[in-house]
Amino acid sequence: MAGSFVTVACPDCENEQTLFEKASTEVSCAVCGHTLARPTGGKAAIEGEVTDVVEAR
Repeated sequence: MAGSFVTVACPDCENEQTLFEKASTEVSCAVCGHTLARPTGGKAAIEGEVTDVVEAR
């Protein structure tokens, strides 16, 4: 599998946002602007709690 989408709860405002687990750019919370994911060259470093994994079929 090439990658999955994950739902992450923001540690600051608890907003849940879905993002690609191998994000190649920095992903910020749409509500408060806290950084949720930073690129690492592979799987992104995710800040916050992963609450769901959405796998492509």
